[in-house]
Amino acid sequence: MARYTGPSTKIARRFGEPIFGPDRALERKNYPPGMHGNNRRRGKKSEYAVQLAEKQKTKYTYGILERQFANMFDKASRAKGITGEVLLQLCETRLDNIVYRLGIAPTRRGARQLVSHRHITVNGNLVNIPSYTVKPGDQIGVREKSKSLSVISESLGGSRQSHDWLEWNNDTKIGKLIVVPQREQIPENIKEQLIVELYSK
Repeated sequence: MARYTGPSTKIARRFGEPIFGPDRALERKNYPPGMHGNNRRRGKKSEYAVQLAEKQKTKYTYGILERQFANMFDKASRAKGITGEVLLQLCETRLDNIVYRLGIAPTRRGARQLVSHRHITVNGNLVNIPSYTVKPGDQIGVREKSKSLSVISESLGGSRQSHDWLEWNNDTKIGKLIVVPQREQIPENIKEQLIVELYSK
């Protein structure tokens, strides 16, 4: 199963945002990576460069590789609605992202690992495909044998954001996708129109 395994801080510094979660190194060095540090002259980016950077940022944020992302865009462009919003909705309804949003894992990388290692169920059935598309009404839970895992209990015990398009029962360790989120309900700082413009060239 392909995924990005390189340095996360370097990528976060490139975009100037903590796209992989809180990062002390990014706070110390809040400028792009490179051997000349902050002294390097950086000219104005072209329109193409800005659009490409937005696409790359979105891919890294959700942990999706190039071909998979291109396929998702193709699917979004053929669906009803605004292409950019549909693309983000497809990203948000991936199983690994839902596990992360529910607070079962502290990061998307951690959520992907929980899914891959067969700790997560959908409607009572084990699912180990991180890109599995969750549909409204689906119930996402922690497998019975995995409920005592420290990584899950620590994540659920910490502070987590609640989302009105998701519902979570901490006693049963089962969550539910109530409805596909609208654009204003997705907190990620992504300019999806730039991605649409890039693929439309």
